[in-house]
Amino acid sequence: MYPLKFNTIFKTVVWGGEKIAPFKGVETDQHNIGESWELSGVKGNESVVSEGELAGRTVTELASEYKGRLLGEKVYAKTGTEFPLLIKFIDARDDLSIQVHPDDKLAAERHNGSKGKTEMWYVVQADEKAHLMSGLTRRITPEEYAAKVEDNTVTEVLHDYNVKAGDVFFLPAGRIHSIGSGCFIAEIQQTSDITYRIYDFGRKGLDGKPRELHTELSKAAIDYNVLPDYKTEYTEKRNGENEIVSCEYFTTSLYDLDKPFTKDVKSLDSFLIVICTGGAGSLSDSEGHTVSLRQGETVLVPACTGSVTFVPDGNLKLITSYIR
Repeated sequence: MYPLKFNTIFKTVVWGGEKIAPFKGVETDQHNIGESWELSGVKGNESVVSEGELAGRTVTELASEYKGRLLGEKVYAKTGTEFPLLIKFIDARDDLSIQVHPDDKLAAERHNGSKGKTEMWYVVQADEKAHLMSGLTRRITPEEYAAKVEDNTVTEVLHDYNVKAGDVFFLPAGRIHSIGSGCFIAEIQQTSDITYRIYDFGRKGLDGKPRELHTELSKAAIDYNVLPDYKTEYTEKRNGENEIVSCEYFTTSLYDLDKPFTKDVKSLDSFLIVICTGGAGSLSDSEGHTVSLRQGETVLVPACTGSVTFVPDGNLKLITSYIR
C-alpha cells in the first residue's frame, strides 16, 4: 500500500463561510461551506481515494480488504472495518449551535450501537474577535440546565474563550461546546455524526424553519463536572514532534518544520493521518512512495508502512493523529 489522498466532501450549512475552498486551493460554486470532510468512514459520506491505483475506492472498502495492513492489527481488532476517525476543517462565519455529544455507552443504547463522539479542535486561523465556548463555569443540575435553555440564558454558565491560531481544545464526550464566529478549525473526532443541539440562538435553518433542539436528550449526555480551564496548554516546538492530545480514541501531534523529519509508523500498529495546515512539502515512505503535501491536504499513511519522512519546501506545518 501507499500514502493515500481523498476527495474532499463539502458541507453547506447556515453558519458557514467562504474560507475553506481558498485555504485548500480549490474552486467550488458552493456557498456557505461550513465544513470540509477530509477523511470519513461515516456511512453515506465515505471518503474516496483521489489518485493512484486505488483511486475510486472508499476508505471503508479499503479497510474491508486490507484490514490490519491499513488500520493496524490492534485497531482492526477494536473497530473492525469502520474507519474510526473523522477529519474536518470547519469555517464558522457565525456561531455554531451550542451542543453536546453522547459517550459510547449512551450512543450505543440510544442509536442502535453507534459510537459516541469525543473530539478535539486545533485553531488554524482566527479573526480578531474569534471565540468559542467550552465547558461549564459552575456546577448546575439537569433541571437548571433545562430551565436556562428555556429562558435563553444557557450561555451565562459556559466558558467563552477568545482564540488565536494554534489554540487547542480537547472535547471529551459530554462537554458542552460551541465553535464561535471567526474560527477556522481542524477537527479530529470519533467516527460519529451524533449531535444533540442545546441552543441555536433563535435562528432558522437553510429551509427557513427553526432547527430542532434536543433538550431532553442532552440532559443525560452532559458532563456536569467543572474544570478550572478547558483549553489545552502546550509549548511550541520547532523541527520535532509535539504531542498535544492523547486519549483512547486518538493521539495527536503538531509539527512545525523547516528541516526533514522522519516518523516511525510501524511501531504504532496504527494508521497515521497527516493534515497539512500550512506551507508545502512532501511525504515519503520507506517503500519509496512520495506524495506532495500542501496546505489543506490530508494524507492517510497505512499501518504497514515502515516510516515516513516529512520534507518541507521552506516551512511545513502538520498535524498527525493515530490510535495508541
